[in-house]
Amino acid sequence: MSALALHSPRTASVDLLRSDNASLLLQVAGVVGFALLAVLGAQVRIYLWEVPITLQTLAVYGSGLFLGWRNGLFAMALYLVIGMFSPVFAGDGYGPAYLFGAVSAGYLLAYPLVGAVVGAASKRWNTFAGSVLSLLLGSAVLFTIGVIWLHYAAGHTTWAESISKGWLGFVLWDLAKILLVGAAYTGARRLTD
Repeated sequence: MSALALHSPRTASVDLLRSDNASLLLQVAGVVGFALLAVLGAQVRIYLWEVPITLQTLAVYGSGLFLGWRNGLFAMALYLVIGMFSPVFAGDGYGPAYLFGAVSAGYLLAYPLVGAVVGAASKRWNTFAGSVLSLLLGSAVLFTIGVIWLHYAAGHTTWAESISKGWLGFVLWDLAKILLVGAAYTGARRLTD
């Protein structure tokens, strides 16, 4: 198979997590596990602008690849629900006022959609190249919603400022995360043949 092939017909044991035939217990464990990974990832944060660099997008992207579109969406929705009652976001706040008022809220609100987009795309594209392409689609959704929200919430005077502070400053970090998550998923598929 070509290194740039997007699909492998081979089924691996890890694909059971994304399967419609997965037991309810396995699906719940996956959803809760990835929501908790997002909680942990949010605790690692570096502020360069209004929006911090965190590791939680590793869990967001991974939820779609490993759990598929539906459970990837559920895992990230659960993360947002946890944030309604507990300070699990990268900022210091929690609850509806924080979720809908923070300058980074657009990124947070995009997480379930990103999990769904990555999961849907990676159903067809399951090789390393396919996973990276799926993750790039998810990244485009994440940063589109995040930058639009940031522009209005932070009161930036130009779109160039919002794009610079909300996307361009994150490109290299995000690309590294995409490659890491794509490699982890591909490695898991190879190990569970």
